Amino acid sequence: MAGHETHYTLPLPVFDRAVKLLVVVAPYYKDIADDLVAGACAVAHDAGADIDVIEVPGALEIPSAIAMAGRMTDYDGFVALGCVIRGETTHYDTVCNDSSRGLMMLGLQGACVGNGILTVETREQAVVRADPAGQNKGGGAAAAALHLVALSRKWARQTKGMGFRPAAPDQT
Repeated sequence: MAGHETHYTLPLPVFDRAVKLLVVVAPYYKDIADDLVAGACAVAHDAGADIDVIEVPGALEIPSAIAMAGRMTDYDGFVALGCVIRGETTHYDTVCNDSSRGLMMLGLQGACVGNGILTVETREQAVVRADPAGQNKGGGAAAAALHLVALSRKWARQTKGMGFRPAAPDQT
């Protein structure tokens, strides 16, 4: 059973200048969302990051909000939080797949996104995963965003040429 396994967790990165994170949360299941946000905020605080929290109507709106913020603001990273619990229709599959795909596309375009959208079968599963004193998936999403910000900053200092080497000086 996965709940009894132990997993290695990377230590939080250390930053030489402050990190600004935007937490985007869909509070459809408010109690679960509040736990996810609490976990994310605690981890961000531990890393010395500044955070803002905004709410959107549902999980499908999270990637759009992050995309807008990425274009219009100066956040270093983003934390996506929400919960989708399987219901009686295929809407669950649409919401899970499309919100995840949207976040992945943003990441592939260079956004530093930690995905903390829970996709579960039952409310009980969500409660365990959201609990900051339990699995703390909100904190894990914040940590993921912080690790990506650290990589982004590390690699931003490196430059590459245009794909060719300059000609060697004439030896004559």
